[in-house]
Amino acid sequence: MLATSARLLGLLNLLSSRPSWTCAELARSLKVTDRTVRRDIARLRELGYSVDSEAGPWGGYRLRAGSRVPPLILDDEEALAVAVGLGEAALNRALGSDQAALSALLKLRQVLPRRIADRLGELDDALVLLPGARGSGVSPALLLELAAVCRRAERARLAYTDAEGRATVRDIDPYRLVHTGRLWYLVARDVARGQWRTFRADRVDRLQPTGRPADLSDPPDPAHLVSRNIANGPYPLSATVRIPLPLDQALRLVPATIGTHRPDGPDATLVDIGGVDADGLARYLLGLGTPLRVLAPDEVREALVRRVRELAQQNAGGSGAEAAGEPVTKAHPGP
Repeated sequence: MLATSARLLGLLNLLSSRPSWTCAELARSLKVTDRTVRRDIARLRELGYSVDSEAGPWGGYRLRAGSRVPPLILDDEEALAVAVGLGEAALNRALGSDQAALSALLKLRQVLPRRIADRLGELDDALVLLPGARGSGVSPALLLELAAVCRRAERARLAYTDAEGRATVRDIDPYRLVHTGRLWYLVARDVARGQWRTFRADRVDRLQPTGRPADLSDPPDPAHLVSRNIANGPYPLSATVRIPLPLDQALRLVPATIGTHRPDGPDATLVDIGGVDADGLARYLLGLGTPLRVLAPDEVREALVRRVRELAQQNAGGSGAEAAGEPVTKAHPGP
């Protein structure tokens, strides 16, 4: 027979795995008597786990959110970090499958105190995930603040330092958080300018809710706005190309952090890509190694055609030795 502590952990794991269990089902799974199950349920309740019971032949036991987190004690930031990490592991299949991460996340949420679960819900409601590279530089506490004003649709005063080191204070109407996998972005309307903007969360110095409702009329697609600003924001030139691949395959070829994608029918995707100059964009497009068509601008299309012609000329007339006029010894086929 299992030791009491191991049996209690096994019982807790079973209760966490599905909404309800009868006493007989738990007894069979743990290979103990019904009386032992009832006694162990009482021990779990003493430890702080909220286990509801329903009488009758179809009744059973159900684990619900508790008043504290025994025996694992998590503060708000730790709970947020665990939940976000499990969610990202499920999204990116970091463990090979999303099922283990999702199962762990559901079990965690099932026993979280309502106070913490509600705050994590604020993050879920405001969060949009965008595939990209890894890494981050923002505290969980700030993420919770940003998520809370997004969920409440509450205007806030934002102290922000931009990429050039300029510090500003502005009123914003927060809408959504977008995670690229590397950085967090806040999508919000700049009240003074009347424009939808993106703000890197790690450059937010201070956020102060105003108590006034946000104006969220005609909101943008948050993931598209962040993707477009990342891909085209700092570049003086942008090209639009048509790739004969469905959207999911085009995203694997050109990441969302490099280009802005939109479907062009079921089998093609239009991608906007920013660059320093036409020749650099042409080099990048040629390196994709896939058929594509440059729709605009003409200078990028001409640069791409010029590079293709140069490459064809360099490879015309056989091998490099033949092109240079050097003698070449050709191997005879075998018998």
